[in-house]
Amino acid sequence: MDQNVFNDPRITAVGLLIEANAGLSARFAAQFEENGLSSVEFEVLARLARSPGNQLRMTDLAAQTSLSTSGVTRVVDRMERDGLICRRACPSDRRSSYAVITAAGLGRLDKTLPGHLRIIEQWFTGQLEPEALRALLNGLRRVRDAVHPGATAGSADPASGQPSAPTGDD
Repeated sequence: MDQNVFNDPRITAVGLLIEANAGLSARFAAQFEENGLSSVEFEVLARLARSPGNQLRMTDLAAQTSLSTSGVTRVVDRMERDGLICRRACPSDRRSSYAVITAAGLGRLDKTLPGHLRIIEQWFTGQLEPEALRALLNGLRRVRDAVHPGATAGSADPASGQPSAPTGDD
């Protein structure tokens, strides 16, 4: 095998992405644990808090988190027992339900976010000049949309059917 193939910038790009993700994920996981959350619980709370009406259909939550529908059901069950989210029936489709963040869930996010933002600033966004960060965000959105087209499922306001206001990192 040609050893030069491993110097291919495509392999380098994916390797760096994986290494950066692993390093950030480890720092995030420790900080989430300090606040009584797992990484997936934080992601669920953040997705709900950023969604119109602080809610998402369970199927949309599954699509946004890359969890299976049964995986989302298990996480939502656990978080509902902990009082962080609740379920609400979908008025237009009796087969669907919404996961809705509760006041306790918002409180847990409020407690967790300052440390989370410090980690992001120190180890990620603070490492980049503003123009480099904009270019990275644009590139990551393009890749995300190509490999995970359901990632913004349910981001339209359910009452109006209109897309929600841009949040900066969809």
